[in-house]
Amino acid sequence: MAPWQSFPAESQFALAAVREASLLARRIQREMVTGALTKDDRSPVTVADYAVQALLARRLAEHYPGVALVGEEQADALRLVEGTRVLDQVTGFVRAAVPDATPEEVCNLIDRGSGEPPAVFWTLDPIDGTKGFLRREQYAVALALVKHGQVELGVLGCPDLPLFVGDGSEQSTATAQPSVEADGSLLIAARGLGTWYQPLNGEPSWRQLSVSARKEPGSARILRSVEKSHTNVDEIGQLAAKLGTQETPIGMDSQAKYAVLAAGEGDVLLRLLSPSRPDYREKIWDQAAGSIVVEEAGGRVTDLDGNLLDFSHGRTLARNRGIVATNGHLHDSVLGALRDLSA
Repeated sequence: MAPWQSFPAESQFALAAVREASLLARRIQREMVTGALTKDDRSPVTVADYAVQALLARRLAEHYPGVALVGEEQADALRLVEGTRVLDQVTGFVRAAVPDATPEEVCNLIDRGSGEPPAVFWTLDPIDGTKGFLRREQYAVALALVKHGQVELGVLGCPDLPLFVGDGSEQSTATAQPSVEADGSLLIAARGLGTWYQPLNGEPSWRQLSVSARKEPGSARILRSVEKSHTNVDEIGQLAAKLGTQETPIGMDSQAKYAVLAAGEGDVLLRLLSPSRPDYREKIWDQAAGSIVVEEAGGRVTDLDGNLLDFSHGRTLARNRGIVATNGHLHDSVLGALRDLSA
């Protein structure tokens, strides 16, 4: 069992809120992502993003009304005439959890996340993994509590990620295909207290996660984003060759990759700078929850230069360049290989 007596007071709120939001996201996906969806239709994930952020903002206001939320979405587009249809859809889904929600309140709740972060705040990525959501593959609801530039608590809800932890299964989490019957995963990490997992369905037993013990770079299992615009696929291939690994890098959407790394089913996670966006800086909500999940499972997370992630500079990791997350044992080897490639 997880040592709840030692966990921050906010833990139970965060778990309940992310579980509820993840189940809402799953419902929206199953009702809206259909075979009739056109290739360029992003409306299901747009509705899910807005609905999840509104729901989390409402739950935060109920439990911690004085604490700020920094979220990915803003409601400007919903307030336009052409946004009426989407706002009606979003409000309908929010009412499944908050029956008295109105369109105006939904917009106001979403906009609670639009400000600059103070010293203490929650940060939310309502649907991390847009394309994964639309492909019915991996996506995550990611919530984290940040205090004075450091993540203190992180929760990941991964509705389509079954973690194979201590069940004797020979199947790899990293390559498993999600199914309609997937339980999904709920992870929580608190500073100094480890990373813990249970199925999203609320099965009462909790299991502590640990990163892999792999130390040989040649056998490293590398996790990367599916979308080329999010990373440098060619450089990841060069890095794999430099490390001598024979394993093909695994493409996966969202912070679900952090969950896989924390569970020991991957060894290295990379967010390199895309050649099309060399000055890009990560958004804080894209990395906060996942980073503490890996660190508290025994791993290490830095930027490409080996610096710790600094969450005290607004809505982006303005002082950091890219992301390297590993099981710890391989971290210096990966950073060294990156330096060699950039030399």
